[in-house]
Amino acid sequence: MAVTKKKQRGWAVTINIILLLIVVIWSVPIFGLLVSSLRPKEAVQSSGWWNALEGESSLTLDNYKQVLGGSKFTFVDSAGNEVRATGDNLSRAFLNSLTVTIPAVIIPILIASAAAFGFAWLIFPGRKIFFTIVVALLVVPLQIALIPILRDYQTLGLTGSYLGIWLAHTGFGLPLGIYLLFNYISTIPRDIFESAFLDGARPMVVFSRLVLPLSIPAIASLAIFQFLWVWNDLLVALVFLGGTNDVAVLTQKLASMVGSRGQDWHLLTSGAFITMVIPLIVFFSLQRYFVQGLMAGSVKG
Repeated sequence: MAVTKKKQRGWAVTINIILLLIVVIWSVPIFGLLVSSLRPKEAVQSSGWWNALEGESSLTLDNYKQVLGGSKFTFVDSAGNEVRATGDNLSRAFLNSLTVTIPAVIIPILIASAAAFGFAWLIFPGRKIFFTIVVALLVVPLQIALIPILRDYQTLGLTGSYLGIWLAHTGFGLPLGIYLLFNYISTIPRDIFESAFLDGARPMVVFSRLVLPLSIPAIASLAIFQFLWVWNDLLVALVFLGGTNDVAVLTQKLASMVGSRGQDWHLLTSGAFITMVIPLIVFFSLQRYFVQGLMAGSVKG
């Protein structure tokens, strides 16, 4: 027995070391990106980011000032010279991304959770057929629906509007959301619902007061998936919003920077790190629910 416990401890230590190495390897490029975004242009083009750790060059926020601002401004470079530059206005694109992403996450979560509750616990004609159709939609590529939806949007006057892209992301995200939440909601003990219905609670009351609070882990997992997908999306934004500066999101502006500033690595790294900040905050804020929500429904008993 003692030998077995020692082996288990040894395996646990080994696994922890391996996981720690994976985390370090995964974090090194992100740390290098952050350091490069704070280095002057001359230093980025002449040496690697690790040289900054040795004190080779001073760190500066001028790169972020240039990519976030949208007007012309003057700053002093590392040689003491005044440089006239025009910003890339990523601050406007940052707000546009938030405007697109937040409703495009909240709306499908509410609809998917209500639909999953209906499929799991309510009895109505065609329930199994409709759920099978929802699951089948998971394998349908969204690219085949872009042009037909765009033509309908042109008829309805929704092209270039936030409402149009909210509806598009909601439709594309519902199959996965319903399937993921169904696996969790179906595992909630039946006694809870029977007691609520015997007390005279209507389905909407049961959904709002029981299902939603009990489904927080699964909802958090879905929120992470939906947020990362919408925030990093470029194709759907290009199709339904267009490329104008007043509605362009971060991914569109970053893609245009790659084309117009392909040699300005100091600016590209700054823009890339700006796009990473919010997704990292969202993931680490909800990650304690992530595994619990994904594993929901995998084991019953």
